[in-house]
Amino acid sequence: MGNELLAGKTVIVSGVGAGLGHQVAAAVVRDGGNAVLGARTEANLAKAAAELDPDGARTAYRATDITDEEQCAALAALARERFGGVDAVVHVAAWDSYFGGLEDADFETWRQVIDVNLLGTLRMTRACLPALKERGGSVVIIGTQSAVAAPNEVWQAAYAASKGALTSAMYSLARELGPHRIRVNTVLPGWMWGPPVQAFVQFTAQTEKVPEEEVLGRLTERMALPELATDGDVADAAVFFASDRARAITGQQLLVNAGELMH
Repeated sequence: MGNELLAGKTVIVSGVGAGLGHQVAAAVVRDGGNAVLGARTEANLAKAAAELDPDGARTAYRATDITDEEQCAALAALARERFGGVDAVVHVAAWDSYFGGLEDADFETWRQVIDVNLLGTLRMTRACLPALKERGGSVVIIGTQSAVAAPNEVWQAAYAASKGALTSAMYSLARELGPHRIRVNTVLPGWMWGPPVQAFVQFTAQTEKVPEEEVLGRLTERMALPELATDGDVADAAVFFASDRARAITGQQLLVNAGELMH
């Protein structure tokens, strides 16, 4: 137990649903940590906690909408109540289902996307600061490769812009919080094999009346490695940033994309 990556650590994970958030929470528990789960839907949280930690010793959860400051504070308080503090927060919660570019943009919806993805992440971070300052720790932002290289297949201008703004905020936070030994880093997933990309492949295959393998092959052929990264791979990168193995790393972005884009 003592040699595990997150032994004795408590990690808040926002946005725990069927995909990446679940994988991050699973990786926290696997690596010896306590996982405090947040998402808007309590039923999803209860299901995830039961799967990851049947006896409930290493997980806690609370329904949390990150656009609500009081709910963010309540999730941070739960971590302290159950496990005595907060060592890291991994921000998975995001609005990623609004598609389109500039010409067809509904800027009121853009505002809402920014309120969730940018301001919501910052709200949740601020709620965790009193606990993080007590012993230092880590803030891990889940960004997107789309913020630095827009894909051809889908237009997600609002999502990409909101996540790009988070990266700019990360640099400022890394400077501001560094004196408290709080590190701030970002994981940028590319095409990540998990529920959203599986749905994209299925939908595209049905629409074009071609096999799913053909659609997947188009994505994979752009990678340096012969298969897509998975949401589990992205979760592993997030857990590394949350751990003391990354104690000297702050203000950095890490692409987890099977080598599609390199920089």
